[in-house]
Amino acid sequence: MKDAYEVLGVSKNASTEEIKKAYRDLVKRYHPDKYQNNPLADLAEEKLQEINEAYDYLEKNHGNSSCNQVPSGFGNGNRTEDSSMRGVYNDIRVRLDRNDLINTEKRLNGIGLTDRDAEWNFLYGMLCYKKGGYDEALTYVKRAMAMDSSNFEYQRMYSSMSNRNNIYKGYGGATTAENPMCEALQCMCCANLLCPCF
Repeated sequence: MKDAYEVLGVSKNASTEEIKKAYRDLVKRYHPDKYQNNPLADLAEEKLQEINEAYDYLEKNHGNSSCNQVPSGFGNGNRTEDSSMRGVYNDIRVRLDRNDLINTEKRLNGIGLTDRDAEWNFLYGMLCYKKGGYDEALTYVKRAMAMDSSNFEYQRMYSSMSNRNNIYKGYGGATTAENPMCEALQCMCCANLLCPCF
């Protein structure tokens, strides 16, 4: 890894606040949202990973280790993961934000079973959700909540997903034979399309 101070553009005498500010500024500069449909997207992603690694290193090795992670994508609530995993989770959140689901899944599956903490379960749940596996997503987010019951982000997402899942099962998830509401709506749509008097 390159010199962490050099990557963040700060001096070795920088305060914790200066390091945090430099980190936040760089994350904003290289965030994937700014590089959508841009040939430099891969370079920006590599740079962002390098920035995360440098910040993680300085958090552990530069004087006071009370640097906080800058929020991204889904928001970070009261995240409690081990600081050694922070860069990995940042990278996974960036990939989720970009809908890079294949590489997100590879990264998550590459994390050992013993390291699969609340944040891992939450992110895996978000991956399942983006892939359309709502019941599975709910299971993983619920597990994340059980592991870290004080995390507001997990609670909020679980509530949101539960509501969406209930609506899906109540109306959209059933066939017309199982759900008279769906059958009635389909008949109305057909009538609109076929009848010239509508």
